[in-house]
Amino acid sequence: VLDLGTGTGVALFCLMARVAGLDAAGLDRQADLAELAAENAAANDLKADIVVGDVAALPPRLRARVFDHVIANPPFFDRRRGSPADTPQREGGRGLETPIGTWLDTAARRLKPGGSFSIIQRTEQLPECLRHLDDRFGDVSVLPVAARGGRPAKLVIVQARKGANGPFRLLPPFIMHTGSHHLADGDDFSPAATAILRNAAPLDFAALTNS
Repeated sequence: VLDLGTGTGVALFCLMARVAGLDAAGLDRQADLAELAAENAAANDLKADIVVGDVAALPPRLRARVFDHVIANPPFFDRRRGSPADTPQREGGRGLETPIGTWLDTAARRLKPGGSFSIIQRTEQLPECLRHLDDRFGDVSVLPVAARGGRPAKLVIVQARKGANGPFRLLPPFIMHTGSHHLADGDDFSPAATAILRNAAPLDFAALTNS
């Protein structure tokens, strides 16, 4: 598994804790975050190859490898809009500087034939994501993620398979919280979100497709 934009390694290490024996690598261009990811791996007894580098120009040791699954969590926001974050680290994690197409192209090059790719992005980036999946990917599934039932989804998770020919699927939205609004400091995660966050359940796209 390769995690593009691993940051401090949270997504990668959650996966490693749930699935034993993974051969895992993480890439981040911010050296301080990559150092924290390496420390997090060591503190949790996880073996991951954490590499400092840019998605647009992978270091040789990652270019030499192919993977069964690639995950990506690019920064969400267009740097040309809005106010900058209060620290360089937060700005690097928030501001989308490298085009989405570059992230998808790098993922395609690093995947084995039949390998799968998952990316999370803001909903307005969905057309761009789908455009760049082009004919290299099939079996494309889009999972909208909404804070609460009845609200617009602000995020989407897109999953696709390299070289596959399966149909496009728009899945029912994944709802993060119950109720219409947040109540004080209570834990109002939906049952599906609780299963993932508290009990390490997988987010099973196949099950969602068949439900």
